[in-house]
Amino acid sequence: MSPPVVPGTDDALIERQLDSTELLKGHFLHAFRDTVALPDGSAATREYVVHPGAVMIIPLLDNGEVVLERQYRYPVQQVMIELPAGKLDPGEDVLACAKRELQEETGYTAREWARAGVLHPVISYSTEFIEVWFARGLTAGASRLDEGEFLEVFSAPPEQLLRWCFEGRVTDAKTLTGALWLQNVLAGHWPLTWQG
Repeated sequence: MSPPVVPGTDDALIERQLDSTELLKGHFLHAFRDTVALPDGSAATREYVVHPGAVMIIPLLDNGEVVLERQYRYPVQQVMIELPAGKLDPGEDVLACAKRELQEETGYTAREWARAGVLHPVISYSTEFIEVWFARGLTAGASRLDEGEFLEVFSAPPEQLLRWCFEGRVTDAKTLTGALWLQNVLAGHWPLTWQG
């Protein structure tokens, strides 16, 4: 018999894996269906996607504008406004990934970088995490998009990005989180530690 669960502790909420079945192992997605023991002792199933993690960059131009992208996202059948982002390669350092993705997608390189934090965009069905990085001291260059990747790079004042978020034109979760970070960094509420 297991010890009683004390309310107010994590044990009162944690689900424990009993069994796991692989549902799909694709090029990008790896999906599972687990049977779990709930805190009250009953069982339930949980389906989820294992994701290697990603980075998102908030690139700031010297004129104060932020670099953004427009990209068609097939699952939602829409062209979305987004901050630059990309998936971590196996064993890749997070900052190295941020630098690589910024250059590949936008052509920009940055003189300074600051880690803001991490977000979990879809906690109900994915292990995905996204590291949030700021970049400044940008130098323009040529982008190197992946094969089959098409996007448009542009810049806008932070106020415009925030207006698009308010109006519902920006609905991408990572970009909404990035806008929250940007607003608070620019207001001086959330300080960053910059590195060269």
